[in-house]
Amino acid sequence: MKLDPKPLALLAALMLLALPLTGSASTWLNLTLAGVAMGLIIFVIASGLTLVFGLMDVLNFGHGVFIALGAFMATTVLAALAPWASNPSVFANLGALAAACLAGMAIAAAVGVVFERVLVRPVYGQHLKQILITMGGMIIGEELIKATWGAQLIPLPLPDALRGIFLFGDVAVEKFRVLSMLIGIVVLVGLLLVLNRTKIGLLIRAGVQDREMVEALGYRVRRLFVGVFVAGAALAGLGGVLWGLVQQGVTPQIGAQVNLLLFIVIIIGGLGSTLGCLVGALLVGLVANYVGFIAPKAALFSNIGLMVAILLWRPQGLYPVGAK
Repeated sequence: MKLDPKPLALLAALMLLALPLTGSASTWLNLTLAGVAMGLIIFVIASGLTLVFGLMDVLNFGHGVFIALGAFMATTVLAALAPWASNPSVFANLGALAAACLAGMAIAAAVGVVFERVLVRPVYGQHLKQILITMGGMIIGEELIKATWGAQLIPLPLPDALRGIFLFGDVAVEKFRVLSMLIGIVVLVGLLLVLNRTKIGLLIRAGVQDREMVEALGYRVRRLFVGVFVAGAALAGLGGVLWGLVQQGVTPQIGAQVNLLLFIVIIIGGLGSTLGCLVGALLVGLVANYVGFIAPKAALFSNIGLMVAILLWRPQGLYPVGAK
């Protein structure tokens, strides 16, 4: 299907409109790079949610528990690997961060297996019940996190070599945001390749369209769908690690706080659309940075205002599911 260029043109128009309003080219570039980095982190977190809805038709309002688990697991791993995280070697720091990301993804994936089996599987095809039962699951998960790690804020400092900035003339880019952008791009490319270029992706998409036919060919569609849900949980865990490091600390409510932002992103992008999720996340990240600088008092409702404006233009989102 031909790619609709209008949402991408909107993204470019937003950046161009912000240029004269920010006062200088260097300030605009700083804000834009920070907004793109934030958008790609949001995309990593939201990609699991849009993947699960787009391929399984499951509205998982409990997605936040996987985010929180990833973030809290990162605090444990980085504390255990403090000699690596405080080492002046970039490679030692990256090793500690990689271990934290893998641990966050692993714990989120493991809980995702239980979450799908106990809570989601009985309510496939029933959206209202999915919303209620997954919200209940997130509340229970949040209480279990409090019982395990406590209810207080736990600091999550960056490894030493990832602190600070890269300075290019008047443009300053945080080192960790550069790494976050690279991770976001890798996740995007990986998702597109798996879904569009592999046999597993073909089977998953075929299972969505005609489950009975795929099962008649000898493939276990339920097992494929469980894999999709677990992959979505793992991506949320990875995003939770990145989000916690950006915030420099985590609380049990971190998942619930991010959840609203994620649903704004996938509604803007079009429910179930991977490309829409990316464009929606970038729009949210850029608007948050531009509005926060130009009109700080409006920053609190800028995301809601963006969503309303997009839906007035395109009620089904920027890229409806058929366009993904």
